[in-house]
This record gives sequence, C-alpha cells and structure tokens, in this order.
Amino acid sequence: MAKRQERANRPALSLHVPEPEARPGDAVDFGAIAVPAAGAAPRPDTNVAAAETHPLCYTLVRVLDDEGKAVGPWDPKLGAQKLRRMLRDMLMVRVFDERMFRAQRQGKTSFYMKSLGEEAVAVAAAHAMDAEDMCFPTYRQQGLLIARDYPLVEMMNQIYSNKGDKLKGRQLPIMYSDREKGFFSISGNLGTQYPQAVGWAMASAIKGDSRIAAGWIGDGATAEGDFHSAVTFAGVYRAPVILNVVNNQWAISSFCGIAGGDLTTFAARAVGYGIAGLRVDGNDALAVYAATRWAADRARANLGPTLIELFTYRAEGHSTSDDPTAYRPKDAFAGWPLGDPIARLKRHLIGLGEWDEERHAALETQLGEEVRAAQKESEKQGTLGNGHFDDVDSMFADVFADLPWHLVEQRDAAKAERQR
Repeated sequence: MAKRQERANRPALSLHVPEPEARPGDAVDFGAIAVPAAGAAPRPDTNVAAAETHPLCYTLVRVLDDEGKAVGPWDPKLGAQKLRRMLRDMLMVRVFDERMFRAQRQGKTSFYMKSLGEEAVAVAAAHAMDAEDMCFPTYRQQGLLIARDYPLVEMMNQIYSNKGDKLKGRQLPIMYSDREKGFFSISGNLGTQYPQAVGWAMASAIKGDSRIAAGWIGDGATAEGDFHSAVTFAGVYRAPVILNVVNNQWAISSFCGIAGGDLTTFAARAVGYGIAGLRVDGNDALAVYAATRWAADRARANLGPTLIELFTYRAEGHSTSDDPTAYRPKDAFAGWPLGDPIARLKRHLIGLGEWDEERHAALETQLGEEVRAAQKESEKQGTLGNGHFDDVDSMFADVFADLPWHLVEQRDAAKAERQR
C-alpha cells in the first residue's frame, strides 16, 4: 500500500469572491471612488504612440466641474446650438424610456430596458461621430438612434413587434436594427458586438473607405472570449474602431468586481493589448463627446483602435424583469458622485446664459407630447395585448429559398390552429 505523502504544516488556501461595498439595507457609500478634478487629465495629440495614452487609463477624463463650467484641455468648445441639441436628445431618451417602461407595465410589450443615468454615453458619442459611421451597440444605446433622428414610431413598432415592425417580431422588443442609420442589429448574447465592429472596421479599411466603426459592451462582457479576440484583431491590424466599455457598475445582479473591476480599471485592458486607452466620466456629455471625437480622429488617421471605459452608473434595474433592490441598496443612484448627465449639461447651458428653467420645462412638455403622439400612432398597428401580429407565414419566411417539408408541415399546422 502506497504511503501517503506528508505535507508541511501550511495554512489552508481560501478563495476570494469579490463583494460590492453595499447590499440591500446598507448605507450607500461611494467614498472609495476617486474622482479627479475636472480638467486635470492631459489631452495628448491624436497621433501619439498608444503607450503615451496609458496613464489616462487610470484617471478620469472630465470636462464639467461641480459648477457646470467646462474646464481643461478636453473641453470640445461646442457651440450653444450643439449643446442644446445634445440636451434635447438626452432628455428625449429619458422621456421615451419612461413612456415605454409604462407600456410594458401595462402589458403592451413583453420587455424593456431603460438607460436612466447613462443617456450621455450614447447621445454624446453619436454627435461626435459621423452619421455614416457604423454602430454596434448593446441594449442600452437607444440614444444613438434618437440622436440620428430615427422615427420614434419605428422604434415603438419594434418594441411592440406589431404589424409595422420592419423586423417582423423576430427580435426582442428593444433589440433595434436599421442599416440606413448605421445601427447594427442588437444581440442578446454578450460581447458579440466587438468582433462584429472590428470585422466591419477591417473591411472598411480593406476597401479604402473612410467610415469607421464603434462598438459598445458592458463591464461584465469584458470577461467574454469575444472581447479578447476582438481587441487582439483590432490591435494587430490597427482597425479603425472605437471600443466602448460601459462600466455602469452592475451586470444584472453581479457587480463589476466579478469581471475584474476591483483589480484595475477596465480601460487598463488597453495596456495589455498595446492599443490606446481612455477612462472617461460617462455622466459628462462633453467628456464623452471629446473622447469619442479624439478616438474617431485617431481611427480616421489609420492610427488604430481606442478602448474607452465610460464610467457611469445604472440608475434602475437591468430590465423590466429585474428588481435591483434585491442585490443593492435602494436609490443608490442618488449618491453617485458623478451626478445626473442631463442635470449636468443643463447646468452648463444655464451658466452660459443659453438655457433656463422655463425653457427646460417647456422642452420636457414638448418631448412628452411628441412621444405620446408617436405612441398613439404606433399602437394603431397593434401591441402585445391586442392581437398585434397574426401573419403566421412570416415566421417561416426569409430563411430558406425553398421551405423544407417539415417546416411546411409546421406552418400549415399553425395556420390551422389559428382557424379553430
């Protein structure tokens, strides 16, 4: 019988499982988050070597200070008209979200996801890019469509999956798609946007085109294999692409530490791949705009990709199927040190003398009327609760040139079932 190997008297190993600082019932404390002063981060030239940007992966690019003033080298010095348009688009996203959230609660659609607290992430980026650039978003960037003047009725048709839905009910309600607006089909599978964005950008470069691509994923998706494959390709081939990581602190019920957020910043992933990286205040519309424009200019100059971490906070649940009070303190967003993106841009415009409370209230009323009118028009074509889609043939179309026999049988059985 073999003698058991004797080991030295060593302490037992233990496994570290990251935990958020606060759970339901705890007091919210964001004191551990280091928020550098607005304007403190240097702005390098767009043509610097990627390594020269890496110190910016560990700080926070910020433009708007606590008084709403634009300060520092990243100030994009936008005109009042552009600032008002960005404010309008962010406010429209918020009004639209609230209306569609209520529609889901009323049984008019099965699912919805709000972007409360993250409106600047998509809207400011859309304004910093060219209209023909291609976007590969995740499911909280509806602001891209709104900033590109996509019709609200079309968005609602896709949410309701009604007779006016160009996607014919084949996508989850908030997974929009529109080629003409440069909005690639949203996927529910995490991380898929990155290899798609990189591949599209590589193809654009191969063709000698002038359009670039941008992709968005959440902090949790950086742990997916697609993230690493995409960033490798982007770096090796200097793909003209902007790779956005929306660090909103939570991936459904798992906080960002599970994906490595406690070890270092998500922007620091750029260091290992040798590409440019920036860490940006995601609740500062001017900072998001400036960083996106910087990365876009770099991509168009054939200087390769930029990884941007957008540091923000998901104010509400992951979706209408989620209850965030089950895993984090209630009203945690109220204590978020980077504030509300809409309130911050509003304060900036008021400080410039280009906005006031009366105009803001009037804009909210106007946008509310526009959203209600669009909802009324869309619901004429059906909702989830009123026989919204009865074209059985469409479920079997657009896949095979000649429908296989077993699908013919299923189609005919479904049609017969509806006639009973």
